[in-house]
Amino acid sequence: MKPTPIKRELVDSLIAKFGIQDFATATIREVKQIAATAEKESGVEFIKMEMGIPGLPAAQVGVEAQIKALRNGVASMYPDIQGYPELKRQASRFVKAFIGVDIAAEGCVPVVGSMQGAFASFLICSQIDKRKDTVLFIDPGFPVQKMQLQIQGVGYETFDVYDYRGDKLGPKVESYLQKGNICAIIYSNPNNPSWVCLTEDELHTIGELANRYDTVIIEDLAYFAMDFRQDLSVPFQPPYQPSVARYTDNYMLLISGSKAFSYAGERIGVVCISNKLFHRHYPDLAARYEGLPFGLVFSTRMLYSLSSGTSHSAQHAMAELFRAACDGEYNFRDDIKVYGERAHKLKEIFLRHGFHIVYDRDQDRPVADGFYFTIGYKRMTGGQLAKELMYYGVSAICLITTGSHQEGLRVCTSFIEDHQYAQLDERMAIFAENNQ
Repeated sequence: MKPTPIKRELVDSLIAKFGIQDFATATIREVKQIAATAEKESGVEFIKMEMGIPGLPAAQVGVEAQIKALRNGVASMYPDIQGYPELKRQASRFVKAFIGVDIAAEGCVPVVGSMQGAFASFLICSQIDKRKDTVLFIDPGFPVQKMQLQIQGVGYETFDVYDYRGDKLGPKVESYLQKGNICAIIYSNPNNPSWVCLTEDELHTIGELANRYDTVIIEDLAYFAMDFRQDLSVPFQPPYQPSVARYTDNYMLLISGSKAFSYAGERIGVVCISNKLFHRHYPDLAARYEGLPFGLVFSTRMLYSLSSGTSHSAQHAMAELFRAACDGEYNFRDDIKVYGERAHKLKEIFLRHGFHIVYDRDQDRPVADGFYFTIGYKRMTGGQLAKELMYYGVSAICLITTGSHQEGLRVCTSFIEDHQYAQLDERMAIFAENNQ
């Protein structure tokens, strides 16, 4: 057996030091810290694929607008809890330009990133009907969202979409809705971590079920328009970002500044609530919150209690990013398409050395190249593979931590540098020889 780039004893001792019994369940932060320590102690550069953090400079359009806002004194003023009016107006335009649906400006509410947007959405959806106390995840998904429900004391159900694409999706979702306790359904599209993209037909099915069972759909669009198989970058022209918003009025869209605009550090996003849902009066909500409709409970109760608003200057940045995109002055996809290019190169290296793509297809099409993809190796479990790759200076997280039932790893492309393709190729050649 050829020697590995990182001594096995070093990695094993670090894992033991962290008290990790099963590496399959190691968190992103734990994997990151072990990789960083092993890199420092060995002097061997790690190829870091575990963190889903943007690796590109923030969009300059937003930076300049935020600086201008700060110079104009917005830092001294509390932001309106409903949001900066121009951001609300431009968010409404953005949804029309790139999704092709109409949402009034009043229903576009800024949040401290989609993390807060999800937390507040879970909070309100779990209170709209006392009989409905459970959220359904179409997994795999973002692990922290389940932690948010754990903090709130709200239950959840989950299933892995891997075996339920196309015509199988509707009956599977309905099997949960028939229980009568599902208040909301959440999924990401494109999906973190698998990068599968639900089709318009599948979203149509989900929308119809939302109508039939009066359930709110929380559509997490953290990776907005990042299906690079088609050009979704032309404002007010199809093709549009696929969305359940075309098929139901029971929806909340989480639109983040973090990935599409590389604006993660300012924690800025927008929750876009359908016109009908925004004004809807639920008896249980009304009894609890002085008769307020859904949308005002969301902003004046949930968000006000959580943070008393969203960073004033960051709202100015997001408003200008939306405006420039809608006016055709700024093609945000040009900045981020490098993620797809990286994924294409990385997949080729892994496949050549005997790996396989776990979530490999969107029904009849190969899955897109994007921010994430998934890998497996022969009959190794996800935990075995993740630990073994650490010896080769490659860090990634196990799919099991995302709600997936498949054996494999999530690979993130955001921190890959040009010189690391050759490194990865060389290391995976050794890996394949040692693991025939």
